[in-house]
Amino acid sequence: MVLTCTLGASVIAGIDRDSLRSLFVAALGCNVAWGVIDAALYVMGSIFVRTQNERLMQAIRSAEGDAAGLTIVRRALEPRFGAYGFDTDREQLYRSLRGMAVHTETRRSLITADDLRSAIAVFILVAATALPPAIPFLLIADPVVALRVSNVVLVALLFVVGFYWARAIGGSGWRTGLVMLLSGVLLVGVAIAFGG
Repeated sequence: MVLTCTLGASVIAGIDRDSLRSLFVAALGCNVAWGVIDAALYVMGSIFVRTQNERLMQAIRSAEGDAAGLTIVRRALEPRFGAYGFDTDREQLYRSLRGMAVHTETRRSLITADDLRSAIAVFILVAATALPPAIPFLLIADPVVALRVSNVVLVALLFVVGFYWARAIGGSGWRTGLVMLLSGVLLVGVAIAFGG
């Protein structure tokens, strides 16, 4: 977000010290606002998932007979697990989950302490990403050099995010990081070509 803001504004407004500082304050404000929004969406998503799970458990408990309850479990989980393991193993899992649902009481879907801790972590991560690119504006007097150093910092952060995201999902960290880095370089190059 900061990269897009600084590049877009440098094309529209030009590069001078006062406008870049104002721009960076605005970009920081946007990151803080998006941090709040992302944190709220995280909590809402957590409540939604818990509510869906509780509804599934209630449907299983309300089913008329074991076979009907097992059919509900199969319908809910077959799209997720249908390609994994042996049929007999999946069937055993479904039977266990049906038994668990029958013997578990439904809880209300309130906001939990884990939701709040995770929402705070989301807010901090989103808002804090605006801080590293701020350092060049604070340390370098020349606004053009400060903007370019800030761009380098942001493009490097794109690489880091791509690398670790890909590793988290079992992909190639280097390949994804390089794609993210090249995307950032392309954005910077387009902005420079248009006078930013």
